[in-house]
Amino acid sequence: MGMNRNRKIRILIADDHYVVRMGLAAVVNSEADMEVVAEAADGAQAVELFAQCRPDLALLDSRMPVKDGIQATLEIRSRFPQASILMLTAFDGDADIRRALEAGVHGYVLKNSTGEQLIPALRAVAAGERWVPQEIASQLASHQSFEQLTPREVEVLHEIAKGLANKQIADALNITEYTVKDHLKNILAKLRVADRTEAVAVALRRGIIHL
Repeated sequence: MGMNRNRKIRILIADDHYVVRMGLAAVVNSEADMEVVAEAADGAQAVELFAQCRPDLALLDSRMPVKDGIQATLEIRSRFPQASILMLTAFDGDADIRRALEAGVHGYVLKNSTGEQLIPALRAVAAGERWVPQEIASQLASHQSFEQLTPREVEVLHEIAKGLANKQIADALNITEYTVKDHLKNILAKLRVADRTEAVAVALRRGIIHL
């Protein structure tokens, strides 16, 4: 791709905010070797347009209606295994980042650094390389030794974030109060925190749960 100087890198952009999408398209189209060939307002539309246009790469916002960026990535990659995808997000929690990378994205760009990093990131991913900025790599490395929460522990954490007591959580999840206490003990240990409030704060910061 990079060898053919006459061929532009064809890019699909997906973001549910019109102004953001227009801004991204303007930045991309100002580059001589790139062109935006499709724009999507949600994840489902991104999947459809990818199938129609077969771009060289897709720039997907992580949070979109209908299907989020990770769901769209999984669907696109299941249909087109060679698809190149760059994730754009305002969130830098290591759990969010890890989910995106596991879904098959080739790179990750934070919205607050798009001006300086977006174009090099697009070129790198289009060339078949991975793009993980240093601050994101550091985030991942800093929590590498942390044990991951199980799906049930994440569910319990969601209920804790709502301010529910153990008995209410047990009723909501149809488990015993003893089991809730057991899950809570594991959650505190895995997140390396002292209490419920700190557990919720850390989980939100790391992107393990979202409100």
